[in-house]
Amino acid sequence: MLSGCTFLVLLGGIVLLGASVQRLAGIGFGMLASPALVLLLGPVQGVALVNCAGVVIGVAGLATNWRQVRLPTMGPLVAAAALTVPLGAWLALRLPEPALLTGFGVLITVAVLLVMRGARVASLHGRGGAVAAGAASGFMNSAAGAGGPALSLYAVNAGWTAGEFVPNAQFYGLVVNLMSAAAKGLPRLDGSAWLLVAVTMGAGLVLGHLLAARTPEKGARRIILGLALTGGVASAAKGLWLLV
Repeated sequence: MLSGCTFLVLLGGIVLLGASVQRLAGIGFGMLASPALVLLLGPVQGVALVNCAGVVIGVAGLATNWRQVRLPTMGPLVAAAALTVPLGAWLALRLPEPALLTGFGVLITVAVLLVMRGARVASLHGRGGAVAAGAASGFMNSAAGAGGPALSLYAVNAGWTAGEFVPNAQFYGLVVNLMSAAAKGLPRLDGSAWLLVAVTMGAGLVLGHLLAARTPEKGARRIILGLALTGGVASAAKGLWLLV
């Protein structure tokens, strides 16, 4: 069992790092923070916190670049996600913790490996590709707090630049995390933990903004994906250990 002080230090550090990465790259909070928050809070509460944080981060990110959002393109993605978010929430609230941890870890690990390889799928473009990516992303976001990889794969196959991806990913994250949070409710944290989350999230967003102009995109991407992969494998390993 962690002491109260250790718990708060870990919680604040995870949120600070995840928010910084999200502001820097447009995605990353879910992939990076979800595995650590799941191990710290449990699969249901950890993913619920990721969803709530995604709403705040999306609002903050869009405050300066909302005009760059491609609403006609994002429409099919968001509509498809709306259909699968309830399924992800239903599974997350009903499966036992070992099964959730194992499934969560496997989903994260596979998704990160696909993104690391820059996987290209011939059918993952246009309106049909948007629907497929949105459906997969909505389910993963609600069940595991990591809808970003599916959106990233769609962006790669659609030929989006980094500049195009960031504002659209922020818009998508805001809408889908809002749906996911509504489906599952708020995480159960006490007042001091909520205050810490708010402060470290704000600090992380400021830090990410300052680093954005100074960090090479490829280097930051490797670090993000490497940490996310480690977290996914650790979550799956813990789930399997509890199952045995």
